[in-house]
Amino acid sequence: MLHLIPAPLHRQLYRIADRIRKRLWLISRPHRTSVVVLAFDEQGRVLLVRHSYGLKVWTAPGGGMGESEDPARAAAREFREELSCELSNLTLLEAREREISGSRDTVHLFAARLNGDPRPDMREIVKIGLFEPAYLPADCAPLVAGQVELAVAALANGALKS
Repeated sequence: MLHLIPAPLHRQLYRIADRIRKRLWLISRPHRTSVVVLAFDEQGRVLLVRHSYGLKVWTAPGGGMGESEDPARAAAREFREELSCELSNLTLLEAREREISGSRDTVHLFAARLNGDPRPDMREIVKIGLFEPAYLPADCAPLVAGQVELAVAALANGALKS
C-alpha cells in the first residue's frame, strides 16, 4: 500500500516520522530489536547506504524486527525491501545491546554476500555505494568502521564462502 505514495512525499514522511520517533523514544525508552547487514560483492567491497532521513552519513542497511521474527529472516527481508536484492551466506556476527536515540536496542549484526545488483528504493534508501573496507568514506556513521572490521575478520576466517 505504501508504494502508492509518491516517492518524494514518502521521503518527507520518513523525515517527519524519524523526528517524532526519536522524541518519543527519549520519553518511553523502549526496548527494540533490529538487524544490520554488511553485504560484500565479489571484489570484497562492502555496500553502504544513505537514508532519506536522519543523519546524512554512510551506514549499513538494516531495520527493525517484527515481534518474534527470526533475526536472519528479518535481515534478508529488510535488505530485499530497501534494496531489491537477495543475499547469500548470511552469517550472524554478533548481537549487542546499544542505545540508539534513547531506545535500548538489541542489534543483530550480519555479514553476507550480495546475490544480485542492489538498487535503492528511493524512499527510505536514496543512495548506495560499494567501498573497499580499508577505504571507507570519511562521513560514515560512527559504528560502521568497527562493524566492517568485524565482518572482514569473518571473511578472512572463511565464515562467508564466495
